[in-house]
Amino acid sequence: MTGGRPAPRLLAVSDLHVRHQENRTVVEGLRPTSADDWLIVAGDVGEFVEDIVWALRLLSERFATVVWAPGNHELWTHPHDPVQLRGAQRYDHLVELCRAMGVVTPEDPYPVWRGEEQEVAVAPLFVLYDYSFLAPGARDKRESLALAEEAGIVCTDEFLLHPDPYPSREAWCAARVAATEARLDAVPDDQATILVNHFPLVREPTHILRHPQFAQWCGTRATADWPTRYRAVEVVYGHLHIPRLIHHDGVPHREVSLGYPREWQRRADAPALPVQILPRAAPNP
Repeated sequence: MTGGRPAPRLLAVSDLHVRHQENRTVVEGLRPTSADDWLIVAGDVGEFVEDIVWALRLLSERFATVVWAPGNHELWTHPHDPVQLRGAQRYDHLVELCRAMGVVTPEDPYPVWRGEEQEVAVAPLFVLYDYSFLAPGARDKRESLALAEEAGIVCTDEFLLHPDPYPSREAWCAARVAATEARLDAVPDDQATILVNHFPLVREPTHILRHPQFAQWCGTRATADWPTRYRAVEVVYGHLHIPRLIHHDGVPHREVSLGYPREWQRRADAPALPVQILPRAAPNP
C-alpha cells in the first residue's frame, strides 16, 4: 500500500480471442485494483480490426497504461473482415489505431514501469517466426512442413497471414529481428526489462506441445539469447494457450494466455486473469 492506496501492479494477459462471446465477457471483467496499474496485452486480441479496437479501447479506459504486442491473429487478413489490408500495411494500421487510443506499441519508446521497489522498461516486441523450430526429424523448412502436413498439422497462418511486401514470413521475421535488436541495443545497460512478445523467445516452452510439429509456427532461434542479453527480469508471451511459468537460463518465462473457450472452460478453476507480473507475489509459506 502507498499512503493507504493499493500499490501499482504490472499485469498481463494474452490470447483474448474476443470474437468468442465467452471471452468477450472475460475481457469485460478485467479491471485494475489501483489507478496506477498497467496492463500488458501480448497478442491475439482478435482477427477483426473492430474487435481489436473494442477490446483495447475498453482496457485503455480502465488501466493507467496498456502495452500491446501483436499476435498472428491480429495480422490475419480474414475474408470477412471489412479491413482487407495485408502484411506490414495491416500491422502499421493497427499501430496507428493503438496510438490514437493511447496504447503503447512495439513502434513506440519503451515505457518504464516504476513500482515501490523496482523499475523496468516494458518492451513490447513484434517478432514473428521463421520455421527454425523445426519439426522433430526435419532438416529444413521444406521437410518440417511436410512432416507437419503428414501429421495433419497445418497452421491457418499459411492461408491468412500474408507477409507483404516481404517475399515470405521468414523474411519479414528477419527484418523484425534486425529492427528490434537495434531498439533493444539502445536501452541503457543498467536498465532491467520486461520483454513482451506474442511468440516465445526461446524454444523451451514449445516442448510441452501435444503436436510438436506446430513449434515451427511458434518463434525463431534468433531471439534465444535476448532474455539474458537484454537483462529481462521476466519474459511475457502467449500463443501456445498453455498458461504457466518456466525458467530458462535463470529468467522466468510466463505465458499469460486465456485461449479459446473450449480450452479454458475445461480447467477446474476459472482463468485467473490478469496475471500479476510485478511486484512478484510472495512465495507460499
